[in-house]
Amino acid sequence: MKKTEKALVALSMTFCTALVLSNVVAAKVVATDIPFPGGRLAFPGAVFCYAITFLATDIVGEVWGRREASTLVVWGFVAQLCASALLLFTQMLPAADPEVQGAYERLLGQNWIFAGASLAAYAASQSWDVFAFHRIRDGVLARHPGANGLRWIWNNASTMTSQMLDTGIFVGLAFGLGMGWAFDARMRRELLLLAIGQYAVKLALAALDTIPFMLLTRGSAARVPRRNVARDGRL
Repeated sequence: MKKTEKALVALSMTFCTALVLSNVVAAKVVATDIPFPGGRLAFPGAVFCYAITFLATDIVGEVWGRREASTLVVWGFVAQLCASALLLFTQMLPAADPEVQGAYERLLGQNWIFAGASLAAYAASQSWDVFAFHRIRDGVLARHPGANGLRWIWNNASTMTSQMLDTGIFVGLAFGLGMGWAFDARMRRELLLLAIGQYAVKLALAALDTIPFMLLTRGSAARVPRRNVARDGRL
């Protein structure tokens, strides 16, 4: 991917679209036939949206740098706040059709719960993703200058650890506290299955996004920041 303004805008739009939609689809729990002690694994529908956001920030971080990736995370947070506010405001407006209002509330009536959990998980996991991505990248490149083919290391390490953080915070707040599953003995098992299922899907998606990440950052120049060059006497 060429380091152009159009490419950065396209990635930013993709990032924000996936991020905003994650709040809308988060309430749907996807069932699977994957057996696990105590039941079958499940995961929130938002995992696919979040996979896109982590891929986008990693590409931006690799091609444009840490500052642009951090800026994208900040504006994504603002976009989430605006989207949640608009959804809640629309819900409070008088409806011409009571059935439509009922359907809206059924699908998005708990949006504030998922939005709050999503914002908390997003702030923690995306900040960690950008930090870990560049910390690992700088460390690897300090030892192996020009090792552009090792991009998969910092891509996977940062995404997989940040997804673990995202899963724990989102599932714990949205379903554990928000929906009260943590206080219901019958639902605690479902809460655990949901967390494991979500993280398992995220791990698989993180591994799969290595391919587009490597392809889209193929032309990037893996350089070591000046502070690392000065610190490492072998360079």
